[in-house]
Amino acid sequence: MTKKLRSHRAGMVTTGRSAIVIMLLPYGLLFTLFIILPVIAAFGLSFTDFDTIQPPAFAGLKNYITLLTADEVFMQKVLPNTILFSLVVGVGGYLLSFLLAWSLSQLTKIPRTVMAIIIYLPSMTGGVLLSAVWGVIFSGEKSGPLNYALLKLGLIEQPVLWLQSESALLIIMIIVTLWSSMGIGFLAILAGIMNVNQELYEAAYIDGVSNRFQEIVYITIPSTRPQMLFGAVMAIVSTFSQSGVGAALSGANPTPGNAGQLIVPHIEDYGFLRYEMGYAAAISVALLLLIRLASVGANKLFGSKGE
Repeated sequence: MTKKLRSHRAGMVTTGRSAIVIMLLPYGLLFTLFIILPVIAAFGLSFTDFDTIQPPAFAGLKNYITLLTADEVFMQKVLPNTILFSLVVGVGGYLLSFLLAWSLSQLTKIPRTVMAIIIYLPSMTGGVLLSAVWGVIFSGEKSGPLNYALLKLGLIEQPVLWLQSESALLIIMIIVTLWSSMGIGFLAILAGIMNVNQELYEAAYIDGVSNRFQEIVYITIPSTRPQMLFGAVMAIVSTFSQSGVGAALSGANPTPGNAGQLIVPHIEDYGFLRYEMGYAAAISVALLLLIRLASVGANKLFGSKGE
């Protein structure tokens, strides 16, 4: 009887594993087709000269050497812009997501739902709305809302071409992106906070927690680590992969004076305008490494011990 029972259990385990493999197979195929293979292709092309017409010609480390030593726009504009943009929008947007999610968790159901929808909706907007709404606000015309207000207050004497200004464009890009950064990561954090066991808060106050700040530090954040890690990774990926903000606002790629040029538009410039696909692939690999380093840092901060 024991042997039959063991055999039956082994058969059930094998069947269960087979079912899991079959269910995961479509995802595995799509992930391989659209993620793994393009990454491998980009890595391979990064060692070639490829203009999309002639076959790729092996170039060794030429593209990487050019990227680090000869591409002044990348080293002086694109990389500093991307790092500053990612720090302000990524870290600032992430902290803002947490604060907004925590604040909404203090409301009752209906107001919380309405406010969550209002906050989330801008993340679904595209370049068209960016141009239509923010392009009007920062219009360089005298009748533009911002120029009109500043002229009335006497803070400026002449209308400012905000979206063509090398000193203002990156700041405007940061403001616009922060406005639309409350996406799926924000909803994940809100869901995590809403599902924290309320008994933990009661026990914490018995053990000496005396205010909301201590409640957040000792209960809310530790209890929502998975959701916060997910939100951090989403923030990292979305900020590093921003491509259309600068072009949508300024109407040009590269942006005026490369003032708002980020890594992804730089890749698009070389890949789809100059047709230097090998060099564009090398920049893509550099971007992938930056995202990986940032993701490791987020995992160290919010991941479970031992991961």
